[in-house]
Amino acid sequence: MTLRGRLTTAFLVVVLGPVLLGALFVASTVGAVDRSRSTERLAVAASTVRTSVDALCQQLRATADVLALTADPAVAAAQLIGRGLVAAVLITDVKGEVTYVSPGAPSTPWRDCSGPTTDAAGPVRALAAHVDLRDSAGALLGTVTAAQLVDPDFVARLAAVTGVAVTLLDSGASAARVTHTTESREVRDAVLAAARAVDGDRVTETSQGRYVRRIGPSDAQPLPLVVSVPSERPAGLHATLIGVVVVAALLAVLTAWRLARVTTRPLMELAGAVDRVAHGDLTARVPVRSRDELGRLAAAFNRMTRETGAYVAALTSNRDQLRGHLAVLGDTLASTHDLQRILRVILHSAIGATGARAGAVLLVETGGMLVAQCTEGLDGRWPEVGGDGSSTLRVPVGVGVVGAVAATGEPQRGRAEPTDVPSIEPRCRTYVAVPFATPGSTATTLSGSAGPADEAGVAAALGVLALYDRLGADEFDDDDLVTLRTFAGHAAVAVDNVRVHEEAQRLSLTDPLTGLWNYRYLRESIRREVERASRFGRMLSVLALDLDRFKDVNDTYGHAAGDTVLAEFARRVRGEIREVDLAFRQGGEEFVVLLPETDARGAAIVAERLGAAVRETPIAVEAYAGPVVVTVSVGIAVYPDNGSTGREVLEAADDALYAAKAAGRDTYRVAEVRPDVDTREIPVLAGAVSPPDGLPRAGQPAQVNREPGGPARSEPTVGVPEGSPAHAWPDPADDPADIDADAARAGPDAARPGSGGGASSGPHPPRQSRGR
Repeated sequence: MTLRGRLTTAFLVVVLGPVLLGALFVASTVGAVDRSRSTERLAVAASTVRTSVDALCQQLRATADVLALTADPAVAAAQLIGRGLVAAVLITDVKGEVTYVSPGAPSTPWRDCSGPTTDAAGPVRALAAHVDLRDSAGALLGTVTAAQLVDPDFVARLAAVTGVAVTLLDSGASAARVTHTTESREVRDAVLAAARAVDGDRVTETSQGRYVRRIGPSDAQPLPLVVSVPSERPAGLHATLIGVVVVAALLAVLTAWRLARVTTRPLMELAGAVDRVAHGDLTARVPVRSRDELGRLAAAFNRMTRETGAYVAALTSNRDQLRGHLAVLGDTLASTHDLQRILRVILHSAIGATGARAGAVLLVETGGMLVAQCTEGLDGRWPEVGGDGSSTLRVPVGVGVVGAVAATGEPQRGRAEPTDVPSIEPRCRTYVAVPFATPGSTATTLSGSAGPADEAGVAAALGVLALYDRLGADEFDDDDLVTLRTFAGHAAVAVDNVRVHEEAQRLSLTDPLTGLWNYRYLRESIRREVERASRFGRMLSVLALDLDRFKDVNDTYGHAAGDTVLAEFARRVRGEIREVDLAFRQGGEEFVVLLPETDARGAAIVAERLGAAVRETPIAVEAYAGPVVVTVSVGIAVYPDNGSTGREVLEAADDALYAAKAAGRDTYRVAEVRPDVDTREIPVLAGAVSPPDGLPRAGQPAQVNREPGGPARSEPTVGVPEGSPAHAWPDPADDPADIDADAARAGPDAARPGSGGGASSGPHPPRQSRGR
């Protein structure tokens, strides 16, 4: 031991020894006195409880005696209960059968005042006294039992009488559960744990400073009770004693430090400088007072602090830079669901944090191909791929460094030789690549299909984050690998968040049974389409569809068959409308179809086709002998003829639907034009022959198809029913731009080559292409 150590130890022993002994003596004395007084209080409380319970039992016995002596115990019981002398009365005959029980009496069995019984387990609901009921000759007629409720008020009265906290347990055999208690919620568990460990009349102390004692059940006191009182030790006694000891220790240490400094000044100067450095002051220096060992030690210490200060300055700069990258990354993740933007920020941050020259983020796509989503600094590092001059980085899973990382799920780093790197990967000197997958789940591609897996059953990564050519160093080290793992984790979370966001957006707007848009998206879409039609001076037709007598289908075939019919009907609706049209399930068997740039004539043609598609081909239902024949009624309304807002047009379509229902179902009706709605002429494609009803037509000229070996067959003219005069072809001299503009305002089947085809308006925001 050094001189400083010997001096300090001797002084501390002399000063702190008496202080510690005195503190222990005071703590033990105060604790003994407190326990003695608390034990005495609990003994008095136990005596008071026994006296109170005994007095209650005597009152119950006296009441039972009175009832046994009356001619009509039931009437007397009601009077006694009304006066509050008892809470309940039970009268049984000699066989134990109940002949009378007072209204509102608690459930039996009641705890007998005579002491614990064999059926004492369970919650105590009432305390009772029994008296034999005899006739004038002394023959036993039965038993009269008077009871008093044992409820929270009863326990509270005991606590008020005794001046301690009282807890009534469910059973006298254990302290497992509480029936009623006046203990606070903070100390209840500790009191029950202490009561569970104590036997007889012993007193125990909880960790929260409360003394606990069990009372009963016994012959004199049948209730299983636990009483407790708080400790009377002065608040903060231990803290005060500890503070005294700490203050004495500090004074002793300061004195010892002063003594050691006077005797060993050079060592204390070095110790002070070391302490300053330990607290972050790298400018601390030790005076070099001599050329001996202590002088050389001081010089070495000064040189060490200078070098450490330079390292800390560099680390601080890197830390500030990393914080900036993380701040940008956090803001990007919180403010956008643009995957490309998020991945670019992650890549840029990873490059800045590790000092790499270049990098790329690649995601696994369908077919087991890693495709770069964003790159930085890789221009000219790999050859162009494909004949179109595309320079997108594409690496098959399992090929090269990046492909191996994606296939095995193990990160790699090192130095790349020119012959080791395939031509499909970027040329580099050093590299580090880390895989990432969706946290807590099997890695999947962005398309939703599972990624490839190796023979050991390890799921392929969702993607790879790769960096190349670290600045100022030969190779990437383990710290760079750890840093890159962090950014790869952010990339995985970003991909997963984007996927979850897109899926949640899709589910919130679609009907799960039919796959059509739901009512929520209907409200948004009709508002948007009305605004578009108003802005460009176009028409918008709304079809309200309702399956006729669909309730009979459910009642006859069952709801499963009804669901099949609804799903098939939705499929046929998608097959009869254009890609620009929108189909919705409004609820139940009610559907709505929006036909942009379509007038009433075109909407009527679509309604006829929908009715024929349902009527002419019955719907096959599994597990039933024959197909289900259903029909549909359609109501048609047109903006702006039938309303100036989406709500008004939809209500007009509903009114027309009711008219179609009243007309015998399996038909359609067009809403009447409201006289208060301003209408204006909308230009449409001119036809050779005007239709007899005079309505404007939406559509294109008929297409003539010639089948081999047969006559020419004319497809139904778009927007015109079969048998009606077809539209004339545009004059070749017409301006092509005008023809295109007119074609854009064509009817609902302008994009459909014949009656059998049709693009779907299935659910994909905002519109979905065909593919069902």
